[in-house]
Amino acid sequence: MKTWLKSAVLLLGMGMVSAHSQAQKVVVEDNEPNSVMFVSIDKAGDEVIRIMNETQSPRFHEPKAPRFLLTDRKGQFALGIGGYVKTTAEYDFNGISDNVDFYPALIPRGGLVKNQFQLDATTSTIFLKLVGHTKLLGDFVVYTAGNFRGGSGKTFELRNAYASFLGFTIGYDYGSFMDLGNVPATIDFAGPNGLSIYHATQIRYERTLAQGFKAGIGVEMPVVDGLTNNNLSISTQRMPNFPAYLQYSWNKNSHVRVAGIVRSMTYEDLVANKAESEVGWGVLASATFHVGSCLQLYGQGVYGRGIAQYMNDMSMLNVDIVPNPEKAGKMEVLPMVGWFGGLQYNISPKVFITGTYGQSRLYSHNGYPAEASEQYRYGQYLVTNIFWNVTSNLQVGAEYLRGWRTDFDGDKRHANRLNAAVQYSF
Repeated sequence: MKTWLKSAVLLLGMGMVSAHSQAQKVVVEDNEPNSVMFVSIDKAGDEVIRIMNETQSPRFHEPKAPRFLLTDRKGQFALGIGGYVKTTAEYDFNGISDNVDFYPALIPRGGLVKNQFQLDATTSTIFLKLVGHTKLLGDFVVYTAGNFRGGSGKTFELRNAYASFLGFTIGYDYGSFMDLGNVPATIDFAGPNGLSIYHATQIRYERTLAQGFKAGIGVEMPVVDGLTNNNLSISTQRMPNFPAYLQYSWNKNSHVRVAGIVRSMTYEDLVANKAESEVGWGVLASATFHVGSCLQLYGQGVYGRGIAQYMNDMSMLNVDIVPNPEKAGKMEVLPMVGWFGGLQYNISPKVFITGTYGQSRLYSHNGYPAEASEQYRYGQYLVTNIFWNVTSNLQVGAEYLRGWRTDFDGDKRHANRLNAAVQYSF
């Protein structure tokens, strides 16, 4: 069969599947021994469905398993194409956060305008996911996804691109110094300001241990954002970052996790004309668990030095590494902490509410900052929302956010935001 004819039949089959509630398999036959079938996910093989579900990211903003798949005749290998379209209406009042996402760190000082209206569809996501099982690789996943947050918000941006097999993950994905399983549900794409969340190009190895334990260790591409002056510059990096975690789960929705990271950050001392390094490190503890049948509690705490890259508010400030005011040509890492806690209550199988409060704080060290300044010192984040899963693919929600920012010179300001969102998954 000609290639164009195969494509036409496949597209016709996709239309037929979409048009009927009882999806049927559509087979594109040819003289080759390996034919393909276009099926709804519930018609795929048990192994394919299992791998799709087990490897789905637990973060609220990540897409669900795809509705339709291309599979081989035995249903052992499948390529899913899916994602969602999401539109969010945002209104800031009595203070604004100067971003489409809500960061207390970006509440501006002064300004005449205290209100702001925005519409955002850039978090709409599309993905390709290939899954299967072989004797050599075991369960394997090849996954790539992106949204439209690139550039000025009108270009496609890569969010994930990795291959996973035999416990290894190789490529670009969420890092290991975080816990996606306890990130709260929010319309705000960023989430709590004290949350540790980031992407990295990496090689990661994870292994399920006995009695509910799981561990992972990784090697990640370093990215350093720092403040410099005429005596300093950020250099190319000589060492990868080394994260690791240990998690204990006692059921599908309950676990505790501890994680750590060590990183070496290289800079150029232009006074001595040589390269120097500062060591950054961080520790994380998190938990999420059920209380009764309807209530879920969750929380996370992070502390370290030179780990701003991984924390929501801090990542806006370029303070992984900063000048040491007591030594010309030298840099230092500052202590910093972030945490949040909250709950989710399921009113019904289709409606749930959440509430979360978080903080993020940057500490002074060796006299930094050298004098009272506009440098961010402390931020707070409060969110409460309600979500309604109208159908299995359509979700709507409404949300209130409040943020506070305090600087080292004592200046304080706040912002409020109302969000409403509609999301359709495909």
